[in-house]
Amino acid sequence: MIVPIANGEPVELLDGLEQRADSLHGVRIHQMHALRDRPYLHGAYHGHLDHVSWFLSPVTRPCYEEGRVEFTPANFSEVPMLMQAQQPKALLVAASPPDANGYFSLGPTGSYSTAMLGKVPTYVEVNHAMPRTFGANRVHVSEVEGWHETEYPLLEIPAAAPSETDRRIAELVAERIPNRATIQLGIGGVPTAVASLLNTHQDLAIHTELFADPMVELIKSGAVTGLYKQRYRGRSVATFALGSQSLYDFIDQNDGVVFLAVDEVNDPRIIGAEPNFISVNGAIEVDLFGQCASETIGFKYWSGSGGQADFARGAQYSDGGDGFIVLPSTADRGKVSRIVHHLQPGAVVTTMKNTVDNVVTEFGIAELRGKTLRQRAQALIEVAHPDHRESLTRQAFSTGLLRR
Repeated sequence: MIVPIANGEPVELLDGLEQRADSLHGVRIHQMHALRDRPYLHGAYHGHLDHVSWFLSPVTRPCYEEGRVEFTPANFSEVPMLMQAQQPKALLVAASPPDANGYFSLGPTGSYSTAMLGKVPTYVEVNHAMPRTFGANRVHVSEVEGWHETEYPLLEIPAAAPSETDRRIAELVAERIPNRATIQLGIGGVPTAVASLLNTHQDLAIHTELFADPMVELIKSGAVTGLYKQRYRGRSVATFALGSQSLYDFIDQNDGVVFLAVDEVNDPRIIGAEPNFISVNGAIEVDLFGQCASETIGFKYWSGSGGQADFARGAQYSDGGDGFIVLPSTADRGKVSRIVHHLQPGAVVTTMKNTVDNVVTEFGIAELRGKTLRQRAQALIEVAHPDHRESLTRQAFSTGLLRR
């Protein structure tokens, strides 16, 4: 069974499945970023009802560490194709009540579930608190197996509060964003701070995986018009929204924001067709080759690949585009450098070195694209914290990345 990302989860449908789990056998629910904790995530009905995560959340992360859920790595743009290859028997979605023409809206959700509408038998849980949104995320009453009505509030996730370091990094990035750019911002304090620094820009556009509260404020400032976009001119494009109730109120009945399937939104070729496309995403650590580990801390899985590589590649295709990987220079109160000679044992590469344009810390921007390995190493050492530069330089000489 397929269940949508985040607030697209049909709460009462999953309640019912758990209540009847003993009568099920071998049912596996595939989902990204589950927000609600449930007994089945902890193995309460193992063999009857199990979970496969495609992006770990604070809820599913400990369950994965306990061995109670499975995890499938994938670029977000490829998730619909890969999920459909599992030959799902049902798509269970939460949606708004049908409109006068009989169409349900999947609210803040596009992602992989929208890509499967009409291809997989669909059951709808109508939530009267669900905002009605526009785009490809709708299904007609004649196309579903059944539906029922309920009401419960959407879960709210506050935007990350930027630190002073985040703000300094954001200033460096914002200086590189031109008027008329199309932007994608990831999760975290730096993307939040970047959005807050763009409200005096002109004619920006939004084409993003995640539509969050900072983008609402940016639109309200007048900086976003979308008039120079190639696709969906004048509208902001996203594949899911997650944030405050104010965000959900903003997208309700707002045809200025459209929600599309992730295999369209995150397609690097579609992203690259937009001129001056700017992508901003975070990483956990970056090595001196420019490889980005953004989903693991050593052997410990933290999240998932998401769309980072999709947008990094798309920004490279874009005429005038630029991709930024952002991270504070240190962790653990300065003791640990996040610019490293080599990734920690067990760390996986989320975005490979060839797909990284720029790495930004509070100490500057390392421009990597088209640079030699020596130039890359030098540039990355220069944006590392001063306390760690000597050690990084020594390591780089010892392995031949730098030569005397």
